[in-house]
Amino acid sequence: MDSFRAWTEIDLDALAQNLRSVCQRAGPGVRVMLVVKQDAYGHGAVAIAHHALRCGIGALGVGSSQEALELRGAGIQAPILILGTVVEEELPACLRHEIHVGVHAVDRCRSLQELARMMGVQAHVHLNVDTGMGRLGISTSLALDLLREVHEASHLQLAGLMTHLSAPEGGHCPSSHAQMALFRGLVEQARKEGLPCGWIHALNSAGLFTNLGVSDGLGSGSQMVRVGIAAYGALPRHLMPPSGLNQIMSLRSRIVFLKDVPADTPVGYGSLWHAPRPTRIATLPIGYGHGLPRNLHGWDALIAGRRAPLVGRLSMDYTTLDVGHLEGVRVGQEVTLLGKDGEEELRLEDLAHSLGTIPHELSCSLGRLPRVFVGGAEPFLPAQNPPLEHTKGAVHPGSLAPASGAQTPSPS
Repeated sequence: MDSFRAWTEIDLDALAQNLRSVCQRAGPGVRVMLVVKQDAYGHGAVAIAHHALRCGIGALGVGSSQEALELRGAGIQAPILILGTVVEEELPACLRHEIHVGVHAVDRCRSLQELARMMGVQAHVHLNVDTGMGRLGISTSLALDLLREVHEASHLQLAGLMTHLSAPEGGHCPSSHAQMALFRGLVEQARKEGLPCGWIHALNSAGLFTNLGVSDGLGSGSQMVRVGIAAYGALPRHLMPPSGLNQIMSLRSRIVFLKDVPADTPVGYGSLWHAPRPTRIATLPIGYGHGLPRNLHGWDALIAGRRAPLVGRLSMDYTTLDVGHLEGVRVGQEVTLLGKDGEEELRLEDLAHSLGTIPHELSCSLGRLPRVFVGGAEPFLPAQNPPLEHTKGAVHPGSLAPASGAQTPSPS
C-alpha cells in the first residue's frame, strides 16, 4: 500500500458475515444469488465472486455479457445470470460458456432457440416478467404464453422465472406488494398447467430486508433472492436491519502536504472556506477524479482515530482537511475517508444520505481506485440445499456447495 496515493480496502471477512446475515434473513431452503454487476458495485467482481463461492453462494448475477465472460475467464464455473438484456452479437459466446440469459420478449426466445439449435447446445434462460418496473421484461399478460413456448422449445431450458421490484423502499412501499401479487398470480397459473418455473426470484436487498417475504405465497423449494448492496454492507439507512451489516469497503489516502495558515486564509477553488483561526491544512492526493463527489462537504476524515473536517471545495486531484486541532499529524500519515479507524467509523450509507444519493452510486464511482483485499481465510459455509429436479424446461443451475478449488485472489 505504500505506493498508493489513494485506495479502497475490501474486507472479505465482512463480506462473509454479511452473506451469513442474508442467508439467515432468507430462511432455510432459499437460495441466494449474489449480484456482482458493475465490478461488484465497485468492490472488485472477480475477488468478490471467488470468495462468495467459497462462502457457499451458488449463483452470480451480472449486468452484461462482458461481465459474465470476465468471470468465466477468471475461473468462475458457477451459474452466472445476465440480469439485463444481451445484444444479438453477444449470444454465441454466452451459449458457449453456459451463461444464463435473461429474456424479455418472444422474438429473443425464438432467436435463442434457433441459435442454440445451430450450435448444438441448450440455452439456459430466465424469463423476466415486467410487473411494474417498466424497463425490461415481458408483460404479465403475455408471460404465460411465452412460458408454454419455452417449455415446448427443443433447445431452451427454463432455469428461472423472475421479476424486478421498482420501489427502493422494498416492502415499505405498496407498489412492491402489488408487484409481488401479480408475480404470484403468474406462478400459480403456471403451476396449475404443470409448467415448471425453475428458480423463482423477485426479492432484492431492499425487499429482503423490509420483510416483504421470500415465499409470499410462492410455495417452497424453488425460491431464490438476488442480493447486491446488502452483501456489501451499505443498505440505505432506512432499510438497515437493527443488527446492522458490515461495511466491506474502506477508503484510504495519505497526507502529502501540511501547511500552517493564518486566520481568514481561503482554501480551495472559489475561496468558499476561510480559516476561522490560525490552523494547519493537510492535503490528500484524492479528489473527484478518483470518484469522490465534487459537492462533498460537511464530512470528516479520520486520522489515527481522530476526526478532521474536510474544508474547501474538492479538486480533481486533491482534498484538504483542517487538522489544526490535532497533535502529531505528519506527512505520509494514513487517512480514512470511509471505514473504521480506532473506535470511529465512517459509513457509506451516511455519506450517501448527506449527499442525497444512494450508496450504490458512491461505491461504483470509487471502484476506479486501486484495491487491497484483506481477510478471507475462514469463509462462512451455509448448509447445502437440495437441488431442484431436472425436468424439461426447468434446470437447476447449481447447488449451494462451495466452488471446487476457488481461491481468494491476491490484492489487485
